[in-house]
Amino acid sequence: MVSYRTVAGRGQAEIVIRKSRFIANVAPVASEEAAWAFINEIRAEHSQATHNCFAFTVGNVQRMSDDGEPSGTAGRPIFDVLEKQGLSDTAIVVTRYFGGILLGAGGLVRAYSQAAVAGVEAAGVAEALPAVDLRARVDYALLGKVQYLLQQHGALTLNIDFGEEVVIDFRVLQDGQAAVTQELAEASAGRIVVEEVGTALVGPDLQPIHRN
Repeated sequence: MVSYRTVAGRGQAEIVIRKSRFIANVAPVASEEAAWAFINEIRAEHSQATHNCFAFTVGNVQRMSDDGEPSGTAGRPIFDVLEKQGLSDTAIVVTRYFGGILLGAGGLVRAYSQAAVAGVEAAGVAEALPAVDLRARVDYALLGKVQYLLQQHGALTLNIDFGEEVVIDFRVLQDGQAAVTQELAEASAGRIVVEEVGTALVGPDLQPIHRN
């Protein structure tokens, strides 16, 4: 896994230009299917709108649509916002309710771009960081020391199971895995064995980056 920039959550923003309403809805999307589901959700919500234009990027998949606006005046400007801000796994839908005044090609490009930027600002931008989920089996006598070490490394405790021994599931950033594993081994004279049980892309709080 590699880090990348995406939006932290859903966001919505509205601008009005010469009586036309432009409503931007933005969301993190983990797959192409999720992107289309989000787009169709906004289309249904704004089924009476003049246009529902969009752009999204998920992995190597990139799509955009002018939805009836003159070619290149809506989908491309929205996509350009994604590209300029370095966003991945992100979808933007800009809905337009026509206000009766033509904006011209240049005016449309500016309007869709401004709406998309406002939507991204409302959603917030975060870096998705690679993390690992680890499991440690700990003697009760070492529990306090282990919990202290995990706290020092900024680990997120996911689950604790109290049985014959304590089984702790926790998450750390990938680049901190080696250090925490080594310190746990040293603190227990090699008795604590740490195994990797999963991976995730997370925000600074170690929670999964996609929250929609």
